[in-house]
Amino acid sequence: MTARAGTGTDGDEAGTEAGSRTGTEPGSETGTGQATAVPTLSPSRAADFMTCPLLYRFRTVDRLPEPPSPEATRGTVVHGVLERLFDLPADQRTPDQAAQMVRPEWDSLLEADPAVAELFADDTDGSALAGWLRSAEELVHRYFTLEDPQHLEPAERELYVETTLDSGLRLRGYVDRLDRAAATGELRVVDYKTGRAPRAGFEQRAMFQMRFYALVLWRLRGTVPRLLQLIYLGSGEVLRYEPDEADLRATERKLAALWRAIQRAGDTGDWRPSPSRLCDWCHHQALCPSYGGTPPPLPVRAGGDGDDEAPSPRTSPVDA
Repeated sequence: MTARAGTGTDGDEAGTEAGSRTGTEPGSETGTGQATAVPTLSPSRAADFMTCPLLYRFRTVDRLPEPPSPEATRGTVVHGVLERLFDLPADQRTPDQAAQMVRPEWDSLLEADPAVAELFADDTDGSALAGWLRSAEELVHRYFTLEDPQHLEPAERELYVETTLDSGLRLRGYVDRLDRAAATGELRVVDYKTGRAPRAGFEQRAMFQMRFYALVLWRLRGTVPRLLQLIYLGSGEVLRYEPDEADLRATERKLAALWRAIQRAGDTGDWRPSPSRLCDWCHHQALCPSYGGTPPPLPVRAGGDGDDEAPSPRTSPVDA
């Protein structure tokens, strides 16, 4: 598994001076030797803008740092365990064996990203870490009440997918698990969530991320996935949806409209806040006008640092 350590970022999308105002990335060079900006969206960054344009700006344009959170970091550890679980022979994929993988996964994450140690900097007797690890083990145990991994052989795990639409918008992200039916070749897209399932009436918003992945896979492989499946370990529920071509065309239109809205915000500088209950998880309240703060000046970049990866949506506190 690529360590992405609950950073809450989605690729540090930066580009040319114009691109730095929206979240485009360096692309191919023009005849003048200058890089062209590539508009890019991932599910997390799309969700950021739909939730709050100012949050999108803080994360993607300003690239403000965010400290690790216990919830997002636990999600990273649990995802790592569920990915590595399928490295074991089928008969060894048991609840107890998976629970024993939690501590080594935490140790590996700590080595890859020492900043997560800040979560337990004041834990002098180790009790807070022990409790946190137990909570991760509980989520892993609950997984086994929802699926039997001894009867599953995923086609892909932590699959990076990327495609560019006819509009020029690049879509990318990581799929937790991709299952392929041996008899038909039909695809099932699976994503793990360590939080609770959405309340009635909010399922379609939760499924947006999955339709995003389905659109990318359809464009890449020419086949609409048969089933989209969200596994909520926090509440022990599974949300399923069967997409069709009409769904995915509508998703493509929605993403195109979303990118136009992002471009307008970049052109006008109007990254307005959208207060909601999700503000409770935001690290940037001190800079938000809705809380009496003032955003920093917009950055001006002559070029971009690019991005080294497209972190998984699981790093979002909303999903934790």
